[in-house]
Amino acid sequence: LIVDDEQRLREILQRAVESWGFRADGARSGEAALRLMQADPADVSIVDLNLPAMSGIDLCEKLHADFPGHQMIVLSGFGDLQSAQAAIRLDVVDFLQKPCRLNELEQALHRATQRLPARLPAAPPAPPPPATAPEGKQTLEDVERDHILSTLQRHDGNRTAAAAALGISRRTLQYKISHYQKQGHII
Repeated sequence: LIVDDEQRLREILQRAVESWGFRADGARSGEAALRLMQADPADVSIVDLNLPAMSGIDLCEKLHADFPGHQMIVLSGFGDLQSAQAAIRLDVVDFLQKPCRLNELEQALHRATQRLPARLPAAPPAPPPPATAPEGKQTLEDVERDHILSTLQRHDGNRTAAAAALGISRRTLQYKISHYQKQGHII
């Protein structure tokens, strides 16, 4: 279960997790996550700390209390020492900072599946981390950039249509494009 209020990131994470052989559902809030868990409990959740209404730590506390054996991974850009300490008390599998490398998230997910109660089939062994990070889609930021640029290309450069397809405002898309130009990803 991927819990993040940013729709694009949630969708990117769902695609990545599914490409690793797992089923993934997404929720934009803690309340929505709890409803999904009641209807069809997930074994592992990836939780952002900065959620609307119920915080990510509050959600983790509720999951820990209501779903014994459920494993949690925190993935947030707003982590602080207090949040990290609370996560440790809740026995989260990992506390990752955004943007993180996808292989770090994949490793955390495999560790989480290995901690599941024995009633579940064992997860395939996690691939060893590469000695050096290969070039390409390594961070969530890289995956997001590629997704945005390919969507822009599919719409022949039409920024209004691309923004609508991405579910973001044209202004946000313009900001992203400007950022990519400064980084040298777009000429």
